[in-house]
Amino acid sequence: MKDLSYFLFIIISLTLVLSCKKDDGPEPVRELQEQAPKDDEAIVSYLQTHFYNYEEFEEDPNNFRIEISIDTIADDNSDKTPLWDQVQTKTIELTDKNDNVIPNKMYFLVVREGVSEKPSRLDSTFVTYKGTLLNGNIFDRKLLPVWFDLAEVIRGFREFLPELRAGNHTLNNDGTYEFDKFGKGIFFIPSALGYYSREILTIPKYSPLIFSVALHKMNPADHDNDGILSINEDPDGDGNPFNDDTDNDRVVNYLDSDDDGDGTSTREEYDRDLDGIPDDDDQDGIPDYLDQDNN
Repeated sequence: MKDLSYFLFIIISLTLVLSCKKDDGPEPVRELQEQAPKDDEAIVSYLQTHFYNYEEFEEDPNNFRIEISIDTIADDNSDKTPLWDQVQTKTIELTDKNDNVIPNKMYFLVVREGVSEKPSRLDSTFVTYKGTLLNGNIFDRKLLPVWFDLAEVIRGFREFLPELRAGNHTLNNDGTYEFDKFGKGIFFIPSALGYYSREILTIPKYSPLIFSVALHKMNPADHDNDGILSINEDPDGDGNPFNDDTDNDRVVNYLDSDDDGDGTSTREEYDRDLDGIPDDDDQDGIPDYLDQDNN
């Protein structure tokens, strides 16, 4: 009887402990204004203590098969130039839940620019890439090119790819493609430009990320097939098509085939006379495809 009472005491104690843990709920999401400086400090420390194989690229500038690799500055590598002395920076302003504007700094290095067109932040890109954590763990890698719609990837990826140019490609007899002279680079982003509080497979929450990327091809995107490139569906001219919704239907213009919501498609209203200039029939300074009052 004494053993049974002791057993019941243990069960009740464990139940109370588990109940308390359950009542605690999930971990609250960290404030962006606190996380951003921590991420930046970690990235800066990494850049100051690591280098990439720049000497290989300098010695063989026409070899586009060289892969970017990063190593620690130590021992035999103690004389290498740190990434910190080579990277460029870009500041992305993000708004937190309290409408505070928090600057998040990303760092990048264009190792080879490429020879063809640069994509916009909304175009389709054909890339190979490798993603790693600051501890060196690889969380994703594509050795064969894949198409990425930049409108649908993490913010850091979308911000970096327009720094590169696509390359040349030739079609082989077996139907495969051969790529050459493509843009290649590395970028380092804080967690807010990656996955932030989401835990994605082998990526812990609040992880700064490193990507090395090669841009093989790009295609200009017209997501809603209305005859206007997605990057140009920016009527307020702030450079950000993600916040333009002319008819306030909660569908941004670059995804909306009827931007002004008047029942006539943007494609029909845009340029009826085919002179390359958006039509404005009532001459009120607002193109027909954005003008709900046009008759």
